[in-house]
Amino acid sequence: MGIRMQRRTKYLTVCAMLCALGVILLLLGSVIEVLDLSVAAIASLLCIYAVIEMGGFYPWMLWLGTSILSLVLLPIKTPALFYAGFLGYYPILKNFIERKTRGIISWVLKLLSFHLALGLILLVAWAFFPSLLQYEGGTWYAVALYALALICFVMYDVALTRMITVYVVKLQRRFTLK
Repeated sequence: MGIRMQRRTKYLTVCAMLCALGVILLLLGSVIEVLDLSVAAIASLLCIYAVIEMGGFYPWMLWLGTSILSLVLLPIKTPALFYAGFLGYYPILKNFIERKTRGIISWVLKLLSFHLALGLILLVAWAFFPSLLQYEGGTWYAVALYALALICFVMYDVALTRMITVYVVKLQRRFTLK
């Protein structure tokens, strides 16, 4: 077996193990419902590892496999929806955007991706789960909720950048795939 085939086999195996770990993390969020958004964000860190160590289509396979399995297997789908709808693929998208652009354009593209994902999630929820969007708070409540989501997204992006830096500077030599 050639070196290239050995590397592909190793990457596929690691990707499958990360997928299983991601589903287990999302299951934890499904069982303990207070943690649904938190575990979806933690599961997205697995995609960062796949982006840094494997690259190519492996992070996308990890996101897709984890999304499908968690949407099928979890008893409560909320963490899987958060992961599949935005948090799972955002680290991959962030890597692509930050490699191609810098500065304000990078932030514009990241914020645009957030708005598109949020709009799509709301559109799907409105089409398939209209009862989820009925609330008593009125317009100001919706604006405040949107502002909070935007602030959380910016904090999530900054935290991802710092975690990637720590991994590359301090931890990569311990966890690298050789």
